[in-house]
Amino acid sequence: MELNPQGQSWIENYKLLIGSIVPRPIAFVSTESREGIRNLAAFSFFNGVCPKPFIISFAPMFKTANGGPKDTLKNIEETDEFVVNIVSESIVEQMNRTAPEYDFEVDEFDVAKLTPIASVVVKPPRVAESKIQMECKKVNILKFGSGAGAGALVLGEVVRMHVEDSVYREGKIILEELAPVARMAGDTYARATDLFELKRPTL
Repeated sequence: MELNPQGQSWIENYKLLIGSIVPRPIAFVSTESREGIRNLAAFSFFNGVCPKPFIISFAPMFKTANGGPKDTLKNIEETDEFVVNIVSESIVEQMNRTAPEYDFEVDEFDVAKLTPIASVVVKPPRVAESKIQMECKKVNILKFGSGAGAGALVLGEVVRMHVEDSVYREGKIILEELAPVARMAGDTYARATDLFELKRPTL
């Protein structure tokens, strides 16, 4: 089968995207508006970019209801700051409660019953229940298209990282203790439990 994305609706392309690029790590992003309104939202278009400078990225799509930017994107554009909280199995249910497109005034920390704690460098709070939290300063935002189906790529530099002692040993993250979850398609998630090793060949 051969498919032409340019000849399909964004919904059709979206289904291909989320069904093909799997599993996807989840960025649980906390931001704060200029007025001090907190926001917390999950994004599964999330990855690392490079370690020096320490850059990460996530890609928020525009709202499906009106095609406008999501609250997370608006807040980062206003304040240049955000926190990425890593999602473990222990908080996946709470993360899921933040999925609806709530009104701007709604504090998703309250909706999810998660605990905001002060960051060290940036203003947005961290999620206390998350085992890894990355305080970030905006590096750049690239926007692609307009309206529903369009999106942006947010690049941020990690200026402070917080790691729970239980998941950190000898400079490495202990995967079994972190117990991260990843997004598949639709309502399906994946655990990092069925693992195998494959040694990289040497020249």
